[in-house]
Amino acid sequence: MSAEFEPAYLELHRSGQLKERVRLAYEHLEDCDLCARYCRVNRRETIRGAVCRTGERAVVSSFGAHHGEEDPLRGRRGSGTIFFSYCNLRCEFCQNWEISWEGQGREVEPEEIASMMLQLQGQGCHNINFVSPSHVVAQVLAAVLIAAEAGLRIPLVYNTGGYDSPEALALLDGVVDVYMPDMKYADPDVARKYSRVRNYPEVNQAAVREMHRQVGDLVLDEDGIAQRGLLVRHLILPEGLAGAEEVLRFLAEEISTHTYINIMDQYRPAYRAPEHPPLTRPITRDEYHAAIKLAEKYSLQRLDQRRSLAWLLL
Repeated sequence: MSAEFEPAYLELHRSGQLKERVRLAYEHLEDCDLCARYCRVNRRETIRGAVCRTGERAVVSSFGAHHGEEDPLRGRRGSGTIFFSYCNLRCEFCQNWEISWEGQGREVEPEEIASMMLQLQGQGCHNINFVSPSHVVAQVLAAVLIAAEAGLRIPLVYNTGGYDSPEALALLDGVVDVYMPDMKYADPDVARKYSRVRNYPEVNQAAVREMHRQVGDLVLDEDGIAQRGLLVRHLILPEGLAGAEEVLRFLAEEISTHTYINIMDQYRPAYRAPEHPPLTRPITRDEYHAAIKLAEKYSLQRLDQRRSLAWLLL
């Protein structure tokens, strides 16, 4: 990491603004608008009516150094992932359904999340990677405050399904160093059918615009490790269901042709996918290569180069 780099949240912490963000976030939790579902449940008192099924305490499934993330995140020592249970999306093909649907994990206080962050920093991880954090923004902010006071000094990665509210992103402005949203769908009807969510493309595109406004294009240090910026994931689905052309055109024309993007080839029919043709099969080589050609068409050249091997067998 560059000697000149300092994570964004430290300035907010020194000025006292981070503590104020925590207070405001918990106010939002009482009439919840911290994801784009706008359930308006008072999650400090109940989870009834909340799709995320998460109350005042976050649920964590696991944490540790992850060596399977994108190259700018994992580096040599891994990305320090904290996997939050439950999710604000209901993807029928979720590969981590035990966590996101069933809520495998345990409730934790912000102090324990902060302890996890400091342990991961102590292990040498390049960053703290919050996985599926959209429904626990308040709890994450509270943990960051505690960890910053105790010496946390590495970048924060917000690893999200991309269905984030402007209210949540405003609270995260100046806190998050690297935004890593999914762009799952270009068609709202497909999103509704397979992830049970309304207006996904509209919400998702607005969120990605705001994320890029906050952090810009991805900046790497001399070792190729992400310091700050936007990194987008797009999972290719069978039969073009994800809408790769529309997603890639949006990124090139409305965000930046310098957007770092991982066009993901590892779709497999998990969880309830066998009940939903054409999600019953993996993608083909032709489907994947067609998406790469679209990236070239729109002059998107910063592509993550690691591919899974599954499609090579098709």
